[in-house]
Amino acid sequence: MFERQKKIPAAEEIIAELPLSAELKKLKAERDALIKDVICGKSDKLLVITGPCSAHEAAPVLEYVKRLGKLNEKVKEKLVLVPRIYTNKPRSRGVGYKGMFSQPDPAKSEDIVKGIHAIRTLNIRAMEISGLSAADEMLYPANFDYVGDLLSYNAVGARSCENQLHRLVASGIDEPVGIKNPMSGSVKVLLNSIYAAQSEQTFKLNSWQVKTCGNPLAHAILRGAVDGYGNDIPNFHYETVMQVAEGYASSGLKNPAIIIDANHSNSAKKFKQQIRICEEVMHNRLFDSDFKSIVKGFMIESFLEEGNQDEDLIFGKSITDPCLGWADTERLILDLADKV
Repeated sequence: MFERQKKIPAAEEIIAELPLSAELKKLKAERDALIKDVICGKSDKLLVITGPCSAHEAAPVLEYVKRLGKLNEKVKEKLVLVPRIYTNKPRSRGVGYKGMFSQPDPAKSEDIVKGIHAIRTLNIRAMEISGLSAADEMLYPANFDYVGDLLSYNAVGARSCENQLHRLVASGIDEPVGIKNPMSGSVKVLLNSIYAAQSEQTFKLNSWQVKTCGNPLAHAILRGAVDGYGNDIPNFHYETVMQVAEGYASSGLKNPAIIIDANHSNSAKKFKQQIRICEEVMHNRLFDSDFKSIVKGFMIESFLEEGNQDEDLIFGKSITDPCLGWADTERLILDLADKV
C-alpha cells in the first residue's frame, strides 16, 4: 500500500521558481564544452571530479567548492575540475540517510519538495561563487528533470548500471554520463550499459513516451568490484584498464573513455589510498600512450576535513564514506597538474 503524503510540483514549476540566470547558462555551456572535449579526445586535459561522498549540508559544500574554484585558476591549463555535489545517496540496504534530495536536513525525515529546492539553490550558488558547474549521481532517473539543467556531468552508480531505466535515460542526456562498472566488476555488463546509453531509445518517462538519439558521451568509470565474500577487487591497474580498452575496441563504441574512481572498492574505502592510486595511474599514462589516450581522469572523494563521522558535528566532514581532507586534496590536484 502506498500512502500519498505530498504532491510534488512538476519540474517546470520548480525550475521557474529557481532558474539559472543567462550568465550562469553561458557559464554552464562553456563548462559542458570543456568536459565534452576531454571525453571526445579533443583536449589533452585531465578531468578531475572531486568532492564529498554526499553533499549533506550546503555551507561546507559551498566552502569546499569556493576553494576548488580558486585552485582551478592554478591548474586550468592542465585539468578540468568538476565539483562532486552528490545530492542522492544509494544505500545497500535501502535505509538510512538517502541524500539531500530526500532529506535536506539529515536529522529530519524526508521532505522531497524542500530537498529539490535545496539542491537547486546549492548548485546555483556553487556556480556563482566558484565558476564551476557540478557532477551528481543519477540515482533516481525520474528526478533528472529537476536538476538536469544544472549539471555538467552525470554518473550512474555501480548498483544502477544494470538497470534498464538508468541506461535509457542516460541515452537522452546531452552531457557526459559516466557509468560505473557493476558491483560484480563485469566488463561485459559495463560495456553493454554504455552501448545502451549510446543508442537511440524509445520508452516511457514521467507519463510521456519519449525518444532519444543516444548519448555518444556515455563512458566507463572503474570503481573496483566486490566478490561473493565481500572482498574488494581493485580494477584501476594497468592490466584491467587495457582489458576494458580492448572491449571498447571490439564493441564499436564511440569516444572510448575511462574515469578511474580512486575510492570505493579500488581503495577498499581507505581514503588516503586515493593518493597512491592516482599516482600509479599517472605513471601508467606516462608509460603507455594507449593507456593515456583512454584514461581521461579521476573521481576523488574529498571534503574539508578528512575521514568521516556518524553525526554532523564537525563542519565539512563526511557523514557517509570517508574522504580526503582539503590539504591532501590540494596537494594531489597540484601534483596531477604537474604530471599531465
